[in-house]
Amino acid sequence: MRDLLDGAVGELMELDAYRADFEENFWTTTAPGFWKLERQQFFQEPGNKSWEAFAQGDWQESLRIIDADRPEMIEYYRKVEARGFVTRRVRVVEQPIIPYLQWELRVLRMRDQYGGSVRIVTGEQVAEFEREGPLPEIYTHGTTVMYQAVYGDDGVLESARRFIDRDLVVRCQRVIQDLYAIGQPLGPFFAEHVAALTPPLP
Repeated sequence: MRDLLDGAVGELMELDAYRADFEENFWTTTAPGFWKLERQQFFQEPGNKSWEAFAQGDWQESLRIIDADRPEMIEYYRKVEARGFVTRRVRVVEQPIIPYLQWELRVLRMRDQYGGSVRIVTGEQVAEFEREGPLPEIYTHGTTVMYQAVYGDDGVLESARRFIDRDLVVRCQRVIQDLYAIGQPLGPFFAEHVAALTPPLP
């Protein structure tokens, strides 16, 4: 399959402008909702207290912070429900599960429990889309706007690209939806592949 973005490059946005634009578009999302595809296996998330504890080697503190964030997560998804849209995420997970993903999947499990449904797909399941390179990190808001997160080699978010071509947004969204349809729900995947893992090294 050709490049999912079909050569489109969108509008490059600096982080502050992107975050403000994302926030505005997220809370006005219309049908069919917010759809996200995560492909990269490793990120760094400075500013996220749980990730910082994990990165410093304090696994128990990282888990404590995740659990402490539970009320905020519940309120977040109540607000999403009140706005009348859904959020769906496809997470590509390759084996063996690396430490970063062991941490992130715990965060995603909490999202999944409170309304941000997550499905897991394997590298093999996305191979047909990656003949010309890895899938982009993209997320769509209704059918009007899509962002591509742009990361540095160190896995830190550097900027984002914004796309408003409706045909492109719809096409990419359908790919995410199709992957979601064949993906494994996070709950059973977590129980089988993540729950029994020993605490990771940073």
